[in-house]
Amino acid sequence: MSNGLARASVRFRPASFVGTFVALFFAAAVITACGTLLQTGITASVPSARYAAAPVVVAADPTVGITFREGEDTDTEEQPVPDRARVDAALTARIAAQPGVAAARPDSAFPVQGGPGPLTGRGFAALGIAGPQDRLVEGRAPGAGEVVLDADTARAAQLAPGGTVALTAPGGGGSYRISGLAAPQSAGPTAWFADQQADRLSGHPGRVDAIAVQPREGVTADALAAQVGTAVGGAAEVRTGRDRGTVEQPALTGAREALAGIGGSFGGIATMTAVFVVVSTVALATGQRAREFALLRAVGATPRQIRRTIATEAMLVAPLAAAIGILPGLGLARWWFGGMVERGVVPEAVELSVGPLPMVAAVVLCTLAALAAGFFAARRPARMRASQALGAAAVEPSRPGWIRTGLGLLFTAGGVVLAGVAAGLNGSDAANTALGVVMCFLTAVALLGPWVARVAAGLLGVPLRAGGASGSLAADNTRANARRLASAITPIAMVTAFCGTLLFMQSTVRHESGEQVRAGLTADHVLGSTGPGLPAAVPGTAGAAGTPGVVERAAGLPGVEAAVGVLRTGVVYREGHDLDSAAALGITGDSSRLARVLDLDVRTGSLADLGRSPDTVALDAALASALGAGVGERVQLWLGDGTETKPLVVATYGRGLGFGQALLPRAAVAEHVSAAFDQQVLVADAPGADRAAVARGLAGLGVPGLTVTDRAGFAAQADKDQEMGAWVNAVMAGVLGGFAAVTAANTLVMTVLDRRREVALLRLAGTTRGQVRRMMRWEALLVAATGLGVGAVIAWVTLVPITRGLTGATPYVPPGTALPLAAGAVVLCLAATALPARALLRSSPIAMSGGKQ
Repeated sequence: MSNGLARASVRFRPASFVGTFVALFFAAAVITACGTLLQTGITASVPSARYAAAPVVVAADPTVGITFREGEDTDTEEQPVPDRARVDAALTARIAAQPGVAAARPDSAFPVQGGPGPLTGRGFAALGIAGPQDRLVEGRAPGAGEVVLDADTARAAQLAPGGTVALTAPGGGGSYRISGLAAPQSAGPTAWFADQQADRLSGHPGRVDAIAVQPREGVTADALAAQVGTAVGGAAEVRTGRDRGTVEQPALTGAREALAGIGGSFGGIATMTAVFVVVSTVALATGQRAREFALLRAVGATPRQIRRTIATEAMLVAPLAAAIGILPGLGLARWWFGGMVERGVVPEAVELSVGPLPMVAAVVLCTLAALAAGFFAARRPARMRASQALGAAAVEPSRPGWIRTGLGLLFTAGGVVLAGVAAGLNGSDAANTALGVVMCFLTAVALLGPWVARVAAGLLGVPLRAGGASGSLAADNTRANARRLASAITPIAMVTAFCGTLLFMQSTVRHESGEQVRAGLTADHVLGSTGPGLPAAVPGTAGAAGTPGVVERAAGLPGVEAAVGVLRTGVVYREGHDLDSAAALGITGDSSRLARVLDLDVRTGSLADLGRSPDTVALDAALASALGAGVGERVQLWLGDGTETKPLVVATYGRGLGFGQALLPRAAVAEHVSAAFDQQVLVADAPGADRAAVARGLAGLGVPGLTVTDRAGFAAQADKDQEMGAWVNAVMAGVLGGFAAVTAANTLVMTVLDRRREVALLRLAGTTRGQVRRMMRWEALLVAATGLGVGAVIAWVTLVPITRGLTGATPYVPPGTALPLAAGAVVLCLAATALPARALLRSSPIAMSGGKQ
């Protein structure tokens, strides 16, 4: 009987299941998209290209790790290093001494500027790593003061062996004689230097990116890896197979983190939201059929038969809807992934991993959610006595049950507690709690929805009654049908809360960062570069004079009072048992002049002490507080390549969001970054200097790719660094907000179509079509106002502690974002109410009163 009833319901009354089908379809799409990104983050790899001919590659661990004990267990926390980790070049000789090793080639890449344009510098020993085709085709190996160029680059620049070329690298530069030409490189223009010279020019002497190992004839890759592992011990990692691609693409580690974060953390919230929406929609659809279930009970159907009917309906609708939603979910994942590749977060060689697990998870979760929701909604009519069922179905319950109310209060308390926890966090930890806070409050709203609706109807009913008969009808209807109103309010609140939290959190960060940059940058000129950066000074050696950098040359120009270089990097810090990363600046030049170009709102200590020793650091006040460090104390940091250091804190300042959370002397960080070029040089004019004349002098420094801008140039760079975070938040807001918007429209349509008999009764009582439409319009506005109000409160309660933890400021809500969001919610409610209402009013009152539900 149950199976037959279920099949008949789906077959002859498909309209009753359209809303459920739509909710399940979009839920499956969201779950599939997030699951696919998570799977890609776990399995992401790139094929080896440069190291394809070297079956074993030795590289450094690309993460920083700490081990600690919790009770009787030992746990490890890891964090990717901000730059490339490197290995000791001395390991090359130890590896080459193994019996199965034919060649061990140290490999490093560093930027080079010069006449032919931007080049990649390498040591000559690295020629041949890519295989026999990677060879010298003309001339000879370079000696001191010589260089080998790839043939394509040399021909394009009309250079040949015997000619000279001026080149500048992070560790120095000069004029080099071209000793030979190498085969064209797939990686682009390349310059090979003598190994000792390349070691110095790289800017990180004694350390290399990797060591490529090639075997003797007859030695297998596994045997070679075992020998190499014995040689290096625990000083480095031995990579084989597809793991070699990670060495070529160090950004892959960060890409995995980003994909796993979106697919896992955000995906978990998205999945919870999807399940929440499905449960809400199925419960609404099942509740609307209360009269049908009551009639079945009255004619003798047992509670078990009612439950089996609902289960069978779920099994007929849910798997089909979820399966159809898989393909759009894959399309969303592919678009999302493509955006991350386009913005450089994910290397181009990484491919989206499409597997069956996310698809199966989407179908199973949607089906289970539909089953659970149907059982829960039908619990009351199924358990009720047959003699009472019809009467109870005609009347809405006076108040929610005590279990539902208790759970709602519990989730409210949970949201308040999480918001309080977020207030004590800083950085990404505070931001990561945002969606959890929102979910707690939204769940509370769903559970306490009838109470929220009654309060809203009471408060907004007074002005509604002033709107005439239609307004009065709307006020009375919403008060008498609080449950129906609650089912429409919740998705509107969801749209507002999700979009408001994600968008306004990012807008607050960008606004406060921009304000700090505008207030803190006091330089008159900002020098930048269209290439890898601006060269810094190179100290002299025995018998050779040093080379001045852009900072020194700019400081020596007439009319210039101060010039300070900025090398952008990052550091990893430890806070308790957690590791996190922070933006940092390496300061080039006289730190006593730093205050002339930057006003960082120094709280304690003095920035002038920063340059007195390379073993010093200045920290943003919020970071210093989180680390429990003050002036005169040492802090544990890991530099860009993972090198641990414990510098002395000499100052704390308040504008770290705009300029970086740590300032270090350039000498402390230059050897630990991939490109030890300054990204910018900040220049301050002397009092009374001709600003235009100084700008012309700076432009004439003769540095390749040099650009001269004003303070806006620095602000533009700072804003560009935050573009990725803004894009990710906007996409997350679009996914969750769009899903919630579809749900809201779906719910409103379902509630309006369920009011056939109510509208018929109003029409038979003499209410005109226009009055009914106006009543519906007023109700839609009430739903929109309540949903927007509740969602705004949730977003604000979530944002205040989080933005204070991130920025120290209250949320910034740009009207250009908030007003369209509110207007969209109002238009959505009006459209989702007006269209089905117009369809209802086409029928005669008598037909509606006796028509199908």
